[in-house]
Amino acid sequence: MRKVSTGLDVLVKDVNLQEAFNGNIGLLCHNASVDSACVHATLRFKELFGDRFMKLFGPQHGFTTDAQDNMIETNHYKHPYFKMPVYSLYSETRIPTDEMLEGIDHLFVDLQDVGCRMYTYIYTLTLLLEKCSNKAIEIIVLDRPNPINGIDIEGNVLDLEFKSFIGRHAIPVRHGMTIGEVALMHQKFWVKDKANLRVIKMQHWERYMCFQDTKLPWLLPSPNLARAESTFTFPATVLFEGTILSEGRGTSQPLEIIGHPKIEPFSFYENYLSEAIKKSKLEGFKLRPITFLPTFHKQADKVCGGIQIHVTDKSTYKPWRVGQLLMRELYHYLEKDFDWIQPPYEYNYDQMPIDIINGTDKLRRWVVNNDSVEMLNDFENLSDYKLQLDDIKIYL
Repeated sequence: MRKVSTGLDVLVKDVNLQEAFNGNIGLLCHNASVDSACVHATLRFKELFGDRFMKLFGPQHGFTTDAQDNMIETNHYKHPYFKMPVYSLYSETRIPTDEMLEGIDHLFVDLQDVGCRMYTYIYTLTLLLEKCSNKAIEIIVLDRPNPINGIDIEGNVLDLEFKSFIGRHAIPVRHGMTIGEVALMHQKFWVKDKANLRVIKMQHWERYMCFQDTKLPWLLPSPNLARAESTFTFPATVLFEGTILSEGRGTSQPLEIIGHPKIEPFSFYENYLSEAIKKSKLEGFKLRPITFLPTFHKQADKVCGGIQIHVTDKSTYKPWRVGQLLMRELYHYLEKDFDWIQPPYEYNYDQMPIDIINGTDKLRRWVVNNDSVEMLNDFENLSDYKLQLDDIKIYL
């Protein structure tokens, strides 16, 4: 199996391709924007484009990927080493202003996505495309792997009544696209006014691949995804951002564990979870009773009992279903000690955060009503989406 070359790797190696970009350059990137040799894109761009490389942009969590949580904004500043402005697209605005874009001819996007709808980088990209639809700026996406593969699709399609910055478009939870394909999907199906878009494809990436198959270095794309393995638990554990339960932020295993001070982990597993898992017929994972202490964020400095999700077979594991199952069981186990987080969440001051995360209010009612796992099939209507995906796939 050959090592995958990202869009950045392809650009760095192809002199003829570099010569296609003869104007002024901007770059939207973050901590994970490195080539296969672990050299950051900013350093490569200085080598390739010299003084024509003029501006940097950062998404949520910042250019340096050090800002922790939702609604923690990052500032604009001048980079002390690169001597150029760094504009935050998670600040007083999530849409680049005319002033930010002034003087740029080619704006490159090099962001590592996680393949899940509730992750904001794809929406930073689509807002950028919409902003540039009436501008003479070329947007170039340097494509990167979908770390949880480009085949498996799972979860409900977003109800646009619950549209937010963690869900702008009618896609399922596990969407099966690379970030380059998201850009193509956006231009073909979600907007009328098109931007000047180019996608620089990866080499040797195949749809079945998980990140570990690529042989590329994993660098955290956001502060709580330090391990590539966490991308497989993320579609399950991100749901708990809508509750008072800890999803492990403030520990060394964020977004792989879930817990609360009122949970006794072994009795919870034996008396509730083990039978529920058996009835669900869900496979490809093990749940391990654990105790942990968050040092910050929800339940900070309180000893929590809970579980850790261990993925044992990525081909059969269904993270969205596992997350919904855990939510249902924890809601009824904790009873009065369970609570939903109240607004605001991702700048939405009216709707319940759990409904924004789920992209519907029906799943919250499914949890409260203690409905069956089989009923989750009723929330998935993926036929139209799959047809759209088949139409824009660039890795066949």
